[in-house]
Amino acid sequence: MAAFSRRDFYQQLFQGCIAPTAQQGLEQVWLLLLICLGCRLLWQIGLPSYVKHFSTMAGGFYTLYHFFQLQMVWVVLLSLLCYLVLFLCRDSSHRGVFLSVTTLIYLLMGEMHMVDTVTWHKMRGAQMIVAMKAVSLGFDLDRGQAPSIPSPVEFMGYIYFVGTVIFGPWISFRGYLQAVEGQKMSFPWLRKVSFSLFACLLCLIISTCIAPYLFPYFIPIYGDRLLRKWLRAYESAVSFHFSNYFVGFLSEGTATLAGTGFSEEKENVKWDLRVSRPLNVEFPRSMVEVVTSWNLPMSQWLHSYVFKNTLSLGTFSAIIVTYTASALLHGLSFHLAAVLLSLGFITYVEHVLRKQLAAIFSACILSKRCLPGCSHQHKTNLWVRAVNVLFGVLAVFHLTYLGSLFDVDTEDSTEEQGYGMSHTIHKWSELSWASHWVTFGCWVFYRLIS
Repeated sequence: MAAFSRRDFYQQLFQGCIAPTAQQGLEQVWLLLLICLGCRLLWQIGLPSYVKHFSTMAGGFYTLYHFFQLQMVWVVLLSLLCYLVLFLCRDSSHRGVFLSVTTLIYLLMGEMHMVDTVTWHKMRGAQMIVAMKAVSLGFDLDRGQAPSIPSPVEFMGYIYFVGTVIFGPWISFRGYLQAVEGQKMSFPWLRKVSFSLFACLLCLIISTCIAPYLFPYFIPIYGDRLLRKWLRAYESAVSFHFSNYFVGFLSEGTATLAGTGFSEEKENVKWDLRVSRPLNVEFPRSMVEVVTSWNLPMSQWLHSYVFKNTLSLGTFSAIIVTYTASALLHGLSFHLAAVLLSLGFITYVEHVLRKQLAAIFSACILSKRCLPGCSHQHKTNLWVRAVNVLFGVLAVFHLTYLGSLFDVDTEDSTEEQGYGMSHTIHKWSELSWASHWVTFGCWVFYRLIS
């Protein structure tokens, strides 16, 4: 009977969740993939550059309309506002700062006044990509990494680049120009696209159909009430993680399909765009590794255009400003702000603690892996590996705690509007604020050994 029940469960899971989820996922993105491929084929023809820019802008416009209908006007308005500011400040050496302030004010006004919450949240990802592209272009112009202010059609082609306009990822203006030049189609390109799309579909199925039933259906772990709370929190965290990997692999696929995301070494072209590194998140060395592996392009953007520009304020202040900028880009959502700011404190405390321990014991136990030939005396000793594993387990503990906010049982309407303060406090109170207390204890320990 037990065997039949389990077999029946798997059959119902496949028929009621896995198959419909995969079908709906493909129905949502097939048109986007077709437009990306169409632009890629068009760029293989020797067309004038302005025609290529116009084609990707037109493809991006149509894609935005397909996903958001007339609400796409708010994305268009932000792009027009950004180019107006860029043009008016064309002789300034602080274009990046002006664009940062402009996009911040616009996003805050959108959150609070201009658009209803559900509609704005649906467009949040597209708005974020527009803001990141515009700000990065402004700072690149200030630093001399971009030769001159692009023409309107070049700017709009970059902003509405069809491979990144919906799901991202962020790409630099230089990366966009390389894509428009049109690399030849090749088997490695096709292999990369196929792998990314297959991985995104797999992550969607795991997030929707596997993670919510992890305990005890797939992994037979039972326990008392406290253990069940932590197991439930872990299920919510894993489901949220794989929903992020789904978007990451999908954005890899669309961007690569449209022709960006490659590096050149001599005569060789490598299609090596990576948005997320799931193994580094699920089996982490440290929380620092988690936040960089979560979204590699966004991590690069935050480091290049926020952290470096605020480093003069001090390391801790720069870290907090960076996480605050990330929270503002993600919108005025209390639970996201709480998670990101908590991450800022957790990663800082972990970094300084492990740096101090590495100096005391001369061991490779830093938050990031040491480079070959480092000066530490102890590199691969058993106790060194044990300490790194211990910090890895601690990182999983923090991820479970933070991910508990993204409850898999929450109603869709609540998720679309964003979780409120009461939800955040309730979820973390159920887990006794454990992660925050552990972080505080690690900070006290760090101060004692400093």
